[in-house]
Amino acid sequence: MTTRTLGQRASFWVSAGVVSHTLWTSAAPAMVYPVYAAEWHLTHTVTTAIFAIYPIVVVSVLVAFGDVSDTIGRRATMLLGLTASLLGVLLFAVASNVIWLFAGRALMGVGVGLSAAPSTAAVLEFSAAGQSKRASSITTAAQAVGFTLALLIGGGLVEYAPLPTYLSFWLLFIVLATLFAATWFLPRHTVESPSRRWRFRMPSIPPEFRKTFAISSTAVTTAYVHGVMILSLGAQVAHDLVGSANALTNGAALSLFPISFGVVGIVAKSLPSRPAMTLGALASAVGMGLLVVSVAQHQLVIFLTSTAISGMGYSLLFLGGLAAINARAPAQQRGGILSALYLFAYLALGTVAIVLGVIATKWGLGLAIKLGAGAIALLSGVTILFSALGSLKAPADDGASARCNSESPRPSVCL
Repeated sequence: MTTRTLGQRASFWVSAGVVSHTLWTSAAPAMVYPVYAAEWHLTHTVTTAIFAIYPIVVVSVLVAFGDVSDTIGRRATMLLGLTASLLGVLLFAVASNVIWLFAGRALMGVGVGLSAAPSTAAVLEFSAAGQSKRASSITTAAQAVGFTLALLIGGGLVEYAPLPTYLSFWLLFIVLATLFAATWFLPRHTVESPSRRWRFRMPSIPPEFRKTFAISSTAVTTAYVHGVMILSLGAQVAHDLVGSANALTNGAALSLFPISFGVVGIVAKSLPSRPAMTLGALASAVGMGLLVVSVAQHQLVIFLTSTAISGMGYSLLFLGGLAAINARAPAQQRGGILSALYLFAYLALGTVAIVLGVIATKWGLGLAIKLGAGAIALLSGVTILFSALGSLKAPADDGASARCNSESPRPSVCL
């Protein structure tokens, strides 16, 4: 009996859907944090710890299983990741105390840690030959869609629907279950070396690829640290500056960040990697400067401007860094290299989240915002320096070799 599988185009969009789930899952609790804080009397330290456990677990999974999709396949690894995400979201949907939230957040971290790299690789491998920049652009846009839906749907359901701490997670559970079913029908390709078995290895980068990786990982890490400001502390900042208790209004204000990075991700897809990373770093530094000013002066317009510009910075940093990886990473090591890329990003994200949460509790939200903005500005400066010193020449085939194609007579990547 022949198993029915999706075609290349459908597989491309299903893989993009798995990418989208990584940001939706990450951002899902953002609009509910203030409700948890009010109902369960949680401090900034506790709410940021709930946020921070997620990237910490993601990092642990990436260290232990970062290259597993290069051996067992993109499809199998994404299915494992979606299973963990489903369980994590389910715990949030039935949570009765903060312990459930920590457990659910940890499972979400396992899910994203397993699925982030293989889904990113699959988007590239299911794209047409010579389309690595388009794959990077769609990956960026998919992240933006997940991020935006989390904020707008989450804000709307918290504000206007019953069971504000549960309903948005039940909806996400249904979405993830549907995505799991679609992922099940991705092509089941075999690896080029079927005798190779997965074994634990610390993440490593091929020597000839380390220069490119250093530049790209710095850019992507800088982009991801924005998540602390938007997802961990942003809801409270928006609440204070917007001056509204309406969760949908606050979510709409924060959604300027993913909307702007999604639009820029599509518009700037043809921009070369180095200019994209440099412009993104500059935009991030400007956006963080405006954020500090908006908090100090309690100016909503400046805050909204900061959010939009920071979103542009995130997009260009992530797009430029990912495009450089996609165009140059060896196909047989692509999953491991992308996992290492996400590892650095999530490690920085979790560390900064914990530090800023403690600072916000002890010395106030204003100081935490200033230090967080300063950290992003510093990382932006390092990105500009690395990009200026480095040289990223695109290879002739634009990373198109050994990409996944269900119609290929000899597929060379594992899904």
